[in-house]
Amino acid sequence: MPKAPTQDTKEAPLEVFGTIKQVFPSTTFSVELDNGHVILAHIAGRLRRHRIKILPGDRVDVEISPYDLTKGRIVYRYRAGEARRT
Repeated sequence: MPKAPTQDTKEAPLEVFGTIKQVFPSTTFSVELDNGHVILAHIAGRLRRHRIKILPGDRVDVEISPYDLTKGRIVYRYRAGEARRT
């Protein structure tokens, strides 16, 4: 009987900071990261449920899977003038 996966076996996502560059259909965005790379990201369910609006130029936190560094999930949108979370 196979064991159920535990948190130890699952690799943690990379959390990075970026800026929205372009908006695509179905809540997909082009995000430029601090290091200059551009990735595609979609909105996390929590942001979608609370109807958080994301526009070009917004600063966001993105989770990136260690398996595919070109796609990510937007997990937080910063308000204007808000300092970065640690």
